[in-house]
Parts: sequence; C-alpha cells; structure tokens
Amino acid sequence: MPTVTPFAPQKITVHLGAPNTPAENVTVEFPDYIKNVASSEIYPTWNESALRANILAIVSFALNRVYTEFYRSRGYDFDITNNTAYDQAFVNGRSFFTNISRLVDELFNSYIRRPGFVEPLAAKYCNGTTVTCEGLSQWGSQELAQQGYNSIQILKSYYGEIEIVSNAPIQNYTSSYPGNPIRRGNIGPYVVVIQTELNRISQNYPAIPKIPKIDGIFGEKTEAAVVAFQEIFNLQPDGIVGQATWYALVRLYTAVTNLAELQSQGQTFYNIAWAGPNPISQGDRGIRVEQLQYMLRVLSSYISDIPPVAVDGIFGPATRAAVVAAQQRFELPQTGSVNYETWEAIYNQFIGIEDTTLRDFEHLPITAAVSGAPRSRNTAPAHMTQFPGTPLSSGDRDPIRQEVRR
Repeated sequence: MPTVTPFAPQKITVHLGAPNTPAENVTVEFPDYIKNVASSEIYPTWNESALRANILAIVSFALNRVYTEFYRSRGYDFDITNNTAYDQAFVNGRSFFTNISRLVDELFNSYIRRPGFVEPLAAKYCNGTTVTCEGLSQWGSQELAQQGYNSIQILKSYYGEIEIVSNAPIQNYTSSYPGNPIRRGNIGPYVVVIQTELNRISQNYPAIPKIPKIDGIFGEKTEAAVVAFQEIFNLQPDGIVGQATWYALVRLYTAVTNLAELQSQGQTFYNIAWAGPNPISQGDRGIRVEQLQYMLRVLSSYISDIPPVAVDGIFGPATRAAVVAAQQRFELPQTGSVNYETWEAIYNQFIGIEDTTLRDFEHLPITAAVSGAPRSRNTAPAHMTQFPGTPLSSGDRDPIRQEVRR
C-alpha cells in the first residue's frame, strides 16, 4: 500500500519453506523467479494463450506480495515463500522451459488489477483437478485455450472484470518505511499515507478518531489517531510513527481492505486536491510542492517525456523542468508555474495512469478479431500513447495480436 505505483522488483527473496519454519532464503532475479514458478506450476506443452494467462496470474500474485509487503510488514526478511499452502511453487536451482522463458521475458512486468484499483490482483489459482479454489483453474485454462479463448478471455472467465497493466516500472526493492520517524510537524506524502491508512483502519476500529482532512500535515488530530492506534495494538503510545508503528499500519491496512486477497476492496490513488489560489512557482516550498513532486514522480515512471524529480518540497530547476515537460505533454502554456489548469491535468493523469493500462480489451482494435468477442458500445477508437519500452522497427510483431489472430 505505501508505494502508490506498483513496480516489478529487480530481485525477489524466496523463503524455501513455510513462513514460520527455519529454512534458507534465496534471492533471485525477478524474471528468473517467474520462470521457475511457471516451469514448476504449468506444462510447456499447453496452448500459448493458457501459458500467457497463467504467467500473468503468477506475476500478479508475486507482485501483490511485494506491493503489500505481506511478509516484511510481519517482520520476516523475505518477500514470498515456496510453500504452496501459502504462495507459489519454486524449486531452487531448477532449469526453465524454453517457451515459458520466452513468454516470461515479455510478461514479467505486466500484471492484472481490478478497474480503478492500484494494487496487483492477488490472483490465486489451483490445478483445478485435485484442488479447486475461487481463482484460476490451471487445467481449466488449458481447456478454454483449446476452445479458442485468448489469454485475456481466460483470465476474465476466472477473475471477472480485470485490466492488464503492462510495462510496470522495474526497480530495486526498498522498504516503504521512510527511514526516519514521522511525527507532529512533519508534512509530505508519507503523512498522506499514514492519514489514509488510519482513516480506513478506523472503520473497523472506531476507537481510532477520524482525521477530518487528509492534507499531508501531521497535526494534532493525526497525532491523536496515531496514539489511539498504538494503544489498541500494544505499541508505545508516543504519537510517533517509527518503524514498528509504520509496519503495523501497513499490516492492518492490508488486512482490513483485503489487499492480499482475491476479493480485495482495492487501493485507489490518493486524493490530492488543488489548494490554490496562487500558482506554485520556482522558489516555492512546502506541502503543495511535495504533493506536486509526488505526482510528477509517479507520472515520470510511465511517461518518458517527464523527467523524475526528488520529493523534497523545494520547487527548484528540476521540478520546473518536469512541470514544463508535463505542460508540453498536456498542450498547456509552458510557463513552468502550476496554476489550477496545470494541477488538474497532472492530477487527472496521476489518478488514471491511463497510458499504461489496457483498460478494456473490448475497446481495443485487436479485439475485433476475437471470435465471439462482444461488440463494444464505445465506438471511439482506443489510443495508447505509452512507449512500449523498446524501439519498434519494420518486421516487429505484437505477440498479443498474433495470439488473437490464431
């Protein structure tokens, strides 16, 4: 939850056993982890559409564990286990099937999510023969593939309404805890996270007072809510969010919203409203600048035209350059200052991240070739403007389009 934009970690640490049992931890490259799991869970002889569907489910489940800090928020020093009672099969040191390896190289940073939600779906699955579950049936997916279903149709058959996020950012895993305790007087995005978590947790624990305004300012009411939370969960009631309180908040927020479950209530983007009336310009400092930088940093992960900026609350030349790039992108006057129109354009893109998401495959040109696919009520042509990650040249092919044609 603390990271607004899910990412694919460069490496993932796997515990070779059940969570509470002593066992070796191994750290492997994330694509190799997915190749290992896929080679252990499914058969390389299956139809490609079934393989794609299963790989996307495997990636999504793993990224959900990373995004929610499912194990690390509980004090463990790993991201996931290889115990299938809890997680996914992983056989340390095994070889990979060639066709599965090829598909994983393409899909390892793509994942499933619910429309309007941020977190990767906890895409649970089972073999569908000896074990059944509420998620995807592995053998059932192969049967659907043999009937002509493509990978997206297979996934929707089991998970319902979903969308696929492609080309998620790839980065080193870092703890969501900011490194220093957060206390009264602090401002910024980390305070927004704390306030958001506390207000949601308070729905299940009414003794925690509601924070009237999520504004990123750690004031008296936020401190009172932190103290109440700490008292309920047997933490030192000092009103300071240190590492223990931070991860208790993460753990409880994940629990009350079911973020790590298939039927998640969903994490949405934070509401960061324009606080006007004066524009924000170079030389300004404070919470509004931090909020602006926060949104620009998220957008920079998806829009290559916008350079990344530090979230430090200081509107310097780097922030101005990112603002100008955003204004150019959104066809606004390139003033380098942020008025209401610029803020709204950045905010609307921030909450949607539409350029990274195939929101509804029924609305994309490739779906027109799917046999039996329902016709869309929306006749407007879809458009995707995100750079796909590698240069495209004559002779290149789209594997999803090829799959649909088959």
